[in-house]
Amino acid sequence: MKKITGYGLLVVFILISGFSLPVQASDNILIAVASNLRFAMHEICQDFQEENYSIQTKVSYGSSGNFFAQISQGAPFDIFFSADATYPELLEKEGLTAKEPQRVYAVGKIVLWFPIESEVDSDTGLQAVTSPAVKKLAIANPRHAPYGRAAEESLRYYGLWEKVEEKLIYGENVSQTAQFVHTGAADAGIVALSLAISPKMLDEGRYWVIPDESHGDIEQIYVVLKRGEGKKSIRKFLDFIHGEKGGEILSRYGFVIPGNGENRS
Repeated sequence: MKKITGYGLLVVFILISGFSLPVQASDNILIAVASNLRFAMHEICQDFQEENYSIQTKVSYGSSGNFFAQISQGAPFDIFFSADATYPELLEKEGLTAKEPQRVYAVGKIVLWFPIESEVDSDTGLQAVTSPAVKKLAIANPRHAPYGRAAEESLRYYGLWEKVEEKLIYGENVSQTAQFVHTGAADAGIVALSLAISPKMLDEGRYWVIPDESHGDIEQIYVVLKRGEGKKSIRKFLDFIHGEKGGEILSRYGFVIPGNGENRS
């Protein structure tokens, strides 16, 4: 019987493995993502990998400000999906981004969220935060979380900041803020719409959408970092984000897609 050696063994291996070669580590994409995008990004990555099974997406979630600090200190990410434009611009000034321009991928919205059993009258809008039933109000830390800055701007816009300042508790990011109010550590919270309509929170609370005119636009921008420059896998991923499927997922989680103002209030 003739032995199979050398090149023949390689051919047999390829045939057995379905004509596919092992995934190259260089095809993997390391992504830093603002926490408000958690549920939408999870779906995006699942659908993307169904179409591009040879590319692995590895995602970390946190506050945009903390990611800025980590990336500045050499954290090995390929792409940074920020919750606003500030931190990508700072990274660009530090020379830590690829030549590819920054791009707005979505515009976020904020809501006032209450547990479903709350006695607070949500029909009073943001004025509800002054209710005696709201002893603790959770917002993301405005110092490094864009959604926290938007929450502060809205409270000041309606003349409520001084009235609620003593009852405020701060989340490290908007995801932790949502966790505070969801678990009962706070009586109400100003969180991202994308989290309020997530499966985890939708059936357990009610929310009031805070008007856009009360705060600056939450333009969410991604930037390709130096480590990811020139990766073909990244171009495929970004094309997916801006494609029909990516846009549908982002819209379903309450984001406004650039060039489409249908969802703006």
